[in-house]
Amino acid sequence: MKVTVIGSGHLGAPHAAGMADIGHEVIGVDIDPAKVETLNAGRGWFHEPELDVLLARNIDTGRLRFTTDFAAAAAFGDVHFLAVGTPSGPDGAYDLTQVSAAIERLAPHLERPCLIVGKSTVTPGTAELIEAQARRLSPAGDGVQVAWNPEFLREGTAVADTLTPDRIVLGVATTEAEETLRLLYAPITSGHGCPLVVTDRITAEMVKATANAYLATRISFVNAVAEMCTVVGANVAELADAIGHDARIGHQYLHPGLGFGGGCLPKDLHAFTAQAERGGVAAAAEFLRGVNGVNLHMRTRAVALATAAVGGEVRGRRIALWGTAFKPGIDDVRDSPALDIAVRLHEAGARVTAYDPQGLAMSRRSAPQLSYATTATEAAIDAELIVVGTGWPEFGALDPHVVAERVTRRALLDTRGVISGRRWRAAGWSVYGLGYQS
Repeated sequence: MKVTVIGSGHLGAPHAAGMADIGHEVIGVDIDPAKVETLNAGRGWFHEPELDVLLARNIDTGRLRFTTDFAAAAAFGDVHFLAVGTPSGPDGAYDLTQVSAAIERLAPHLERPCLIVGKSTVTPGTAELIEAQARRLSPAGDGVQVAWNPEFLREGTAVADTLTPDRIVLGVATTEAEETLRLLYAPITSGHGCPLVVTDRITAEMVKATANAYLATRISFVNAVAEMCTVVGANVAELADAIGHDARIGHQYLHPGLGFGGGCLPKDLHAFTAQAERGGVAAAAEFLRGVNGVNLHMRTRAVALATAAVGGEVRGRRIALWGTAFKPGIDDVRDSPALDIAVRLHEAGARVTAYDPQGLAMSRRSAPQLSYATTATEAAIDAELIVVGTGWPEFGALDPHVVAERVTRRALLDTRGVISGRRWRAAGWSVYGLGYQS
């Protein structure tokens, strides 16, 4: 099939490359010429494992290319995916400006019947609104249909999540749209046995936000329990492992630590809360605000623990931060809990030097007031406290005796549970954690 993907970011680039990889002819569209040039060279403009290989392979076959030309994309495609950003608005609801702008650029060039498929996470009812907008602007008129096919990509595993998803959800208004999308995804659903769920458009629009609100709830729940464990002297990591063996609960997203960040969970939780408030569902809104409150509290708690670890006053203290990305495996620092606590410590007068295996460039742009190092041991030079803010495996593999030669005081706060406390304590370190005893 001939497919376009509007938007070439963390969602659009993997989706475009993935659709080409399963056999479709694909044009990716973006308004940023620099991003288009980089992608056409077979490289992602952000770090995502395996993406460069997927891009290069499909550009080499001729099935994939990127452009800024909406007219060319409209003339080419029979199915047009919308994969643009929907950031939080002032009230927490999704800002749909980019979705509307994409339709304004694309629709005037749609001269034959086609299917527009939304992948971005949006407010329920968006599909109906943009279908009306597209039909009003398009020469094809009512020949333009809109379906919703929510994305479930996780940064760090976006390629696998595209090619071997755990489910595909289709929100459709017509049998024709359903048949088109069944055919488009047949290489995945038949080849990998992926469940395909067909529903109405409004239900499909709610799926992603609902899933992320639930995952956020699990994270905040285990972190709330972590504080309870601190009070009574229990080990929350072992407790979470014990309850996770219950098949009704499971182990995923029950890892105590600094909490969630990034471009999806916080945004979707806020939008879900705003939706509950608009609908007058007070109990749901209060519950969701509590989930967010616990998450933000973990950052405050980490700053308090860091302050206590250096004697109660951070002003003038040298602190090393290991990890700035919101999770390991990526370079994304959007709403990163680690970078947030580093900035808070800096604002309190600490001299913070940060290191991340992938996120240094993004961190420098987001928090230029911090100092940065190119290795973990360099960041630790003269530090009175090391804070592990992201769970990169390389931090757990470091030799505590080697690191001890760089610091002025052997103190470490592990907010992600990647350090062996027993090994580091044996090397003379004071090791602190968020509710667990490593």
